[in-house]
Amino acid sequence: MTDCGCDKAKAELEEYLHRELSAQDFTDISDHLATCADCSDEHLIGLTLTAKVQKACQEKAPEELRAAVLNQLR
Repeated sequence: MTDCGCDKAKAELEEYLHRELSAQDFTDISDHLATCADCSDEHLIGLTLTAKVQKACQEKAPEELRAAVLNQLR
């Protein structure tokens, strides 16, 4: 286990949030987040944004809007 440092944790935060890191890098960043308040705050912001985007992507457009867009595409 190594402390990856703030620069690495912040640079790889997006990949960390989506679990796109190697097991070792994921562990290193997890350990760092557990001890660094600043990086932990950044992580919380990332989690919040990710959740909001996921929720927004599940909503459907009103039928009237969908029809208008489809008509424009035709």
